[in-house]
Amino acid sequence: MSRTICLGIESTAHTFGIGIVEAVKKKGKLTAKVLANEKDVFTTVQGGMIPGDVAAHHYVKRDEVLASALSKAKLSLKDISLISVSRSPGLSPCLVAGMETAKSLAKKRSVPLIGVNHCVAHLEIGRALTKTKEPVLLYCSGVNTQVIAFEGNKYRIFGETLDIGVGNFLDSFARHAGIGFPGGPKIERLALDYRFKNELLALPYNVKGMDVNFGGLLTNVCQKYDQVKSGKYSMEQLAFAIQETAFAMLIEVAERAMAHLGRDELLLGGGVACNSRLQEMARRMCKDRGAECFVPERQFLVDNGAMIAWLGLLGHDAGIKQNISRLDINPYERTDDVIVSWR
Repeated sequence: MSRTICLGIESTAHTFGIGIVEAVKKKGKLTAKVLANEKDVFTTVQGGMIPGDVAAHHYVKRDEVLASALSKAKLSLKDISLISVSRSPGLSPCLVAGMETAKSLAKKRSVPLIGVNHCVAHLEIGRALTKTKEPVLLYCSGVNTQVIAFEGNKYRIFGETLDIGVGNFLDSFARHAGIGFPGGPKIERLALDYRFKNELLALPYNVKGMDVNFGGLLTNVCQKYDQVKSGKYSMEQLAFAIQETAFAMLIEVAERAMAHLGRDELLLGGGVACNSRLQEMARRMCKDRGAECFVPERQFLVDNGAMIAWLGLLGHDAGIKQNISRLDINPYERTDDVIVSWR
């Protein structure tokens, strides 16, 4: 039995996170034990994310988050034997903040450094911490909205957004409405307050095969918001309709992928998957088709360092080695660009 402790750094967008995960290998099988999963999230009262401002937040908070993670794990840097960092995809200034931090720590400790794909990390932490075996992943985050499954040594994308991610759609509406960033949790609370849940406001429903797009829906709801002051619509009514429409689109394409692939497991991932209504709709769909729905704990749905650490451990165990001087960010790397050598 062997043990490896990895420190993972997440900084693709608004979250600067550090997770510490211990991997135990017994009889050829690697299992994860999360020792710490600390983070600090960039937020605004009004407006959205300016990448330079978010990166500045990460530089300011990184030492504090690191100290918190080590304290939570009851470890020091000398106990860390591997460092992993999210190198793709994401906002370039934010990725650079994480990469510079990771390289500094790896050089200080003289330990290997592995750069990993953020999207794949969402899937692998879900596989590690739930009982799912071969799921379809409905990955819903700010920029990324994808339906993913493993096939032919890669995580293939069977459906995705054709324009903006569902999280960006929610945040863009929230910015237009002046309710701040992130917008998803605020829209969820407003939707819960809508009293007339048997009345659904008709909105554009854009599903094209196994793909979705949110641009037309965003334009429509922003135009309707501009009539809130006149009393034609209420914020609660719009929030309720936004969730029902956008999430129905996601569940439709996820179910279509499950049917196409003959899979009976659905795994949710990404920050938008924290939404209780989306979870409810996913579970209802799975129940109706005799499938299982798996939802990791909230701390592993949102962007987090533990998932980066775990994917680093999987890669390290598979023999992946990267030259620290040549390792760089790759803001546009897709999920299906990654060769899955650890499976």
